Order: sequence, then C-alpha cells, then structure tokens
Amino acid sequence: MTITIPPLPTPSRRQAIAGGLSLAAGLAFPAQAAADDAFSWTWLQSFAADLAKRPYVAPAEASAALSAVTYDALNHISYRPSATIWPQAGGIRLFPLSAMSPHPVSIALVENGRARPLAFSRDMFDGAERLPAGAAGFSGFRVMNPGGQGDWLAFQGASYFRTAGPLDQYGLSARGLAIDTGLSKAEEFPRFTKFWLEQGPGDAITVYALLDSPSAAGAWRFVNRRTPAGIVQDVSMSLQLRNDVTRLGLAPLTSMFWYGEGQRDKAIDWRPEIHDSDGLAMTTGRGEQIWRPLNNPSRAILNSFSDRDPKAFGLLQRDRNFDHYQDDGVFYEKRPDLWVEPKGAWGAGSVGLFEIPTNGETADNIVAFWMPSAPARRGARYALNYRLRWAAGSGATGAIARIVDTWRGVAGRPGHDPIPNATRLVVDFAGSALHGLDRNSGVEPVVTLSYGAPISVAAYPVVGASDRWRMIVDIPYKSGETRDLRGYLRLKGGALTETLLYQLV
Repeated sequence: MTITIPPLPTPSRRQAIAGGLSLAAGLAFPAQAAADDAFSWTWLQSFAADLAKRPYVAPAEASAALSAVTYDALNHISYRPSATIWPQAGGIRLFPLSAMSPHPVSIALVENGRARPLAFSRDMFDGAERLPAGAAGFSGFRVMNPGGQGDWLAFQGASYFRTAGPLDQYGLSARGLAIDTGLSKAEEFPRFTKFWLEQGPGDAITVYALLDSPSAAGAWRFVNRRTPAGIVQDVSMSLQLRNDVTRLGLAPLTSMFWYGEGQRDKAIDWRPEIHDSDGLAMTTGRGEQIWRPLNNPSRAILNSFSDRDPKAFGLLQRDRNFDHYQDDGVFYEKRPDLWVEPKGAWGAGSVGLFEIPTNGETADNIVAFWMPSAPARRGARYALNYRLRWAAGSGATGAIARIVDTWRGVAGRPGHDPIPNATRLVVDFAGSALHGLDRNSGVEPVVTLSYGAPISVAAYPVVGASDRWRMIVDIPYKSGETRDLRGYLRLKGGALTETLLYQLV
C-alpha cells in the first residue's frame, strides 16, 4: 500500500537528535525513587502505567537564557574527564542543556537495587562560564569507549538514541516511539524524561527510561553490549496510550538518504553518493528476504509492507565502498546498519517506510517502524521485546544472494534511440547461491508490476565477476507516475536471491 502525503517541514538532524523537537520537560523524580530508594524494572513499569492514567502535564517553557548556548558555544564546553561516572569501564559523561537541547532530563544511578539521582554541578564541565544561570541541568548522556576516547552510545533529545556501530562512526538513529509520523498533521515526538543507569550484567550498561507525551506514557529498558560484530541492545518496552493515536510506530528508526547510484539526477553535490542508509531490509514472518532501495522522492510518501510476526527489519548501509562516496570527512561507507529483531510474536501489522524530499544531507528524511494492524485506542497497552543490532556490512541471511547495486536510466538497447515513455532498471545480485550458474542453468527472472507488464526482462551472469548476476527490466513509465516493481531470480521454483521491491516515482 502506498499513501501520498502533503509535504511537511523536515526537521534538521541536529534538531531532532539534539532535542529541538522535544515536547515535554523532565519531571522531578517521584517520591518512590528519592535518593537511594528502591528501584526495579517492575517498579518502573508500574509507575509508567500510573502516569498514563493521569492527564499529561505540559512542560514549562525552556529558559530564554539557553539561546546563548549555541552550537558554536557548545564546542567550548565539555564534560570533565575527572567527573566521569564509572571510569573504569570507559564511563558515562553527561550533556549540558543548550539552545538545541533546552529541556532537562533526570538521571540516576542504580546500584544494588537502589537509585541515586545525580545532581547538576557546574564543576562537571570545562567552559562552564558559557553556561548561563538558566542552564542548570542535563540534556542526555553518552557511554565512553575504554580509555575515554570517543563514545559508542548516546541518548539525547526526544526519545532518540544511537550508537557508533562496529566501525566507530555515527549515522542513523533509533527512537523509543513514533506517533503520527507521515500524516498531514504535526507529528508528536514523545520524550524520555528520566533515565536510570546500571552497570551489568557482565560488561553491559543497562539504561532504563520513562517516556511521556500527550498521547502516551511508558517504560523502556535497554541492555547495551559491545560485541565483536557490533553493538547489541536488548529492548523491553511497556506502553499505555492516553489518547487515540492515528498512526503508532513501534521500534522506529530514522536516517538520511539524499541520493545514491539509482538517483543520479539528485546529485548536485560533487560527491558521487550521500546517504546514511541506502535500503530497507526485511525478513518476513514467512521467511522471505526483501530489499527496498531508499528514495528521495519529489513528494512525501508512506509505504506500508504488510506482515505477520516479522522476523527482522532494518535500515542498512549496504554500499561499503569509499570510492562511491569520496567523503574523507564523515565517511559514509562506515555508517552502521540497524536491524530490529522481534522477540516473540508481534502479530499482524506492517513495516512503515516514510520518505521525505530533501536537497541536503543535514535532514533525517527516512523513517521506518512497525505498525500494529489493530487501531491504537486510548487505554491500549503494548508490551514488546526486541533486539537492536548495530552492524556493518550485513547482507541477506541464509544461503540466498543479496542485491548489491540498483541503477536506473533510459529504456532500450544502448546505441539505439530510447524507448519512449519507458524507463530501465538494472539490478545486480551477488552471493554464493549463484556460484557456477550460467545462461544454460535455468535461472529465471521473476518480475511483476503493481499495474501493467514489463516491456522486457532479462537476466544473465556478469562477465568477469564471480557469483554475480544482472537483471535488466524495461518498464512503461511516464513522469509523475508511481509504480511498484517486485522481482527476484529463481531456479527450479526456489528463490536464489532476495526479493527486490522498487518504487518508480
């Protein structure tokens, strides 16, 4: 299903991640979690459920004095290494309030089942003279690498969080919850207002968070671990709605896609490609593996992909070739992949993909999330468990070949006049499932369109490339149309490759 939405203003990535979209200020810690009082995950879930039954309390206006703490001013303010929390494991450092992150959050440490709130002190920061009197508070925190050089996990702004992945390069972000994404009305940005941090189990860091917004309240738990393959977060959430929600987005991911090899008409910058992610990957409840290249559309578009009990979905940066980006400052080829892996049965619903037009790289214009099929009504409760896996270079799982390149251009034979009112899609598949296959092996391209039929379809092994096949499809198409393509390669009735979903816009 494809829904076209009127264009909405796109928030800058700096605003979204730093908290400029926050709707609620932090609340004081409840009496139950006063200094050194008992704390548990069970208690937090109960507290969040009670909070959801009460009317939402709008935040106080952020201090006007914070306007002086600009992005440039923040470059001269840093958390003092000597104030690092749990420094033996790399440690926790705190973010100050600023013009971009004006709403305070409460932060407490949990040790032996008891919570101890952290009090703000200007002595925690070098450059604190740049913090005005109205800047007493924290906007978030980050978890440092061993030795204190750089960080690998950060929570700051609304319900946003992100990790640097296995290649130590931040890229896309995740969120706790998305409400009314991709509607003509304004999106609601729920906010983590309180955090509790706990060491363990093992070398893990556990983050507990209380979420609050006009439409919902809930509790989140993140068990964060560094592994040789990347960062793993085991997430549990318990949510209750205060109001009906038109579009509820669970396990949301947000990223940036300006242009790639398939949208060369957007490439007004000298760099060949610019994106944090280049595709949405899905493994359905039936086990089908799907790859949907991202678009920078001319209008905001929401696509939904129906499923039941999905096995995984994620936004990936599949292209890992530096030459394809040529950016030696922000290293797009190192941006992490992010997989959502549900635990247990999530039931009927769909993966939503919202794509917003952009003409630059500073805006997050891609959002993916799970939408339950049942209406999200006031009083409804949701309890989900899932794993977030921040990886690099992950491909299709199992034995099938993956889609590695997708190009688009004029239809027809090279050297001849183009076919009018048509476009060509060229897709390359690579993987060991294609090993040893040739033109006489019986490999078939399977292609269908949302309406109409392809003009021509062909598939063959790429000369000089091992375990790589190319599929070429000429498609009837006029500018301004929207048409969806579905295609894969099969042999003797079985899939050899991922399924490509491609939207012509």
